[in-house]
Amino acid sequence: MTSKQSLGDFFKRWEWLLVLLIFLVTIVNARLTPYFLDTRNLMRATSDFMELGLMMLPMVFIIITGNIDLSVASMMAMCASLMGWLHMQGTNIWVAMAAALLLGLLAGFLNGYLVARVKLPSLVVTLGTFAFYRGMAYALLGDQAARGYPESFTFLGQGSIGSIRFPFSAVLFIIFAVIFSLILYKLKFGRYLYVIGNNEEAGFYAGVNVVRTKLLIFMMSGFMSALAGIVLAARFGSTRPDIGTGLELAVITAVVLGGVSISGGSGTMIGAILALVLIGEMRFGMGLINIPGQGQNIVIGFLLILSILIPHVGRELTSGNVKVNKAMVGKTAVALIMIALFAIFFFWSRTLLIA
Repeated sequence: MTSKQSLGDFFKRWEWLLVLLIFLVTIVNARLTPYFLDTRNLMRATSDFMELGLMMLPMVFIIITGNIDLSVASMMAMCASLMGWLHMQGTNIWVAMAAALLLGLLAGFLNGYLVARVKLPSLVVTLGTFAFYRGMAYALLGDQAARGYPESFTFLGQGSIGSIRFPFSAVLFIIFAVIFSLILYKLKFGRYLYVIGNNEEAGFYAGVNVVRTKLLIFMMSGFMSALAGIVLAARFGSTRPDIGTGLELAVITAVVLGGVSISGGSGTMIGAILALVLIGEMRFGMGLINIPGQGQNIVIGFLLILSILIPHVGRELTSGNVKVNKAMVGKTAVALIMIALFAIFFFWSRTLLIA
């Protein structure tokens, strides 16, 4: 392979498309509203999706192995609720925080044990613990909210650094993003994740400790979910058992949009981080121009479908089969038309209801 071909392959990577989309979204948002490029607004918007970013990091590991964790938001709520409940009982907030992180590790271990040792499908296991952990959060706090956190604790979610007021939660995310990236790219453990995702059985016979690897990544997910719950509680200044509802889908969206294959075996951490930035920018910009949450979900969902569809179409078009290429173009066009019709119907029906 020549250096020219290598350079061409480098710029064909999915991450460059994400960079281009971020650039385009920035330009469009800046033209639509003068408040988008305001430094204070940008810093505030950044802190709004740092909890999502913290949970996303171990989810990259999990999906690369061909598994999934639907319980991350429920673990977040359960751990934050335990911390809030302990604080209400008079426990020192830092001791309560340590207990929440330990509970996150145990919850992740349970998920990993059922997946790795008992060999149950991760989708089924985490769908069950999705409900179980959320129920535990309600058992701890009921309908009440834990409040009265000390200012030293709320700094984790509300604090900022420097004259530009860079969020402290973003500093936490950057630190952990570096750690997880080093694990993925510099350690054997990271290579094992790709091996398991491509062929778990072959990895086992090659000497990869599949069970231990799966246990560890689910425990990482539990720990980071607990940390995200702590940061979210600090940002709100209170804890309710319903915090983070629906965030598990946002986490998976960021990972898959970042180019991590949902079937496992491929993907990068930088792609997932770029996707997180893209989603954050899009939601912030749409919020500034008063697009409702439902409309924002339609746009993000459409983008996610495209992120899965484009690589699939690309593989088919490079197959060299003319008939397959024509058929794929037709199927893709039909799929995009159907999505557009769904969106048009939604906004049309919403307009009628408002009228």
